[in-house]
Amino acid sequence: MANIWAIAKRELQSYFGTPIAYVFLAIFVALTGVFAFFIGAFFDRGEADLKPFFEYHPWLYLLLVPAISMRLWAEERSSGTIELLMTLPVSAFEAVIAKFLAGWAFLGIALILTFPMWITVNVLGTPDNGIIAASYVGSFLMAGAFLAIGACISSFTKNQVIAFVVASVVCFVFVMNGTEMVLGVFRGWMPEFVVSAISSLSFLTHFEDVSRGVIDIRDIVFYVSIICFWLFVNTVVVGMKKAD
Repeated sequence: MANIWAIAKRELQSYFGTPIAYVFLAIFVALTGVFAFFIGAFFDRGEADLKPFFEYHPWLYLLLVPAISMRLWAEERSSGTIELLMTLPVSAFEAVIAKFLAGWAFLGIALILTFPMWITVNVLGTPDNGIIAASYVGSFLMAGAFLAIGACISSFTKNQVIAFVVASVVCFVFVMNGTEMVLGVFRGWMPEFVVSAISSLSFLTHFEDVSRGVIDIRDIVFYVSIICFWLFVNTVVVGMKKAD
């Protein structure tokens, strides 16, 4: 735990060592506000809730989270600091977990900065705060899943742009699996259980369930499983680098 804490602390501090972190936070908060109040027609709906706010989170994460994760390992490899990290008495597992936790904490900070919106809807009306709280939990878990995928892909390459593009594409697949446009392609010629299985792998499907205010253990298990799987692959890749 000491090793994980030390690396995670260093990694989190490195985010705020450059203007990139502040630009990301500003863009995230600004875009969530735009999507909720303007594109989501918050005032026209006449309802004091944050449904429009959370509806666009998967699409925001689709681009913003890979922008954060692309540097986790690609930067280490391109600068050569990964060799130094691998010479330290730190296991690949500890390094992977530490970097992931630092990135996840940073995304958590971005979500915390949107709390004034929660306060705003309570001033304007009487929203169901239980649903809003559940949606925040679901959004945080989904952000972790996006980040785990991006971090894993970042460990395969030295090029941050490639890491960003590939991570965005993979995450896009996980998002689109639950849309009717994709499911309609499989309906009619594939068994229904296969279609259901494809839908069950979608971030949208599970996030929509949580955003209704019901935190189902299956949704939590899904996101945790996605995170664990991609972190496992990440650990294997970094471990192979450590063994070289």
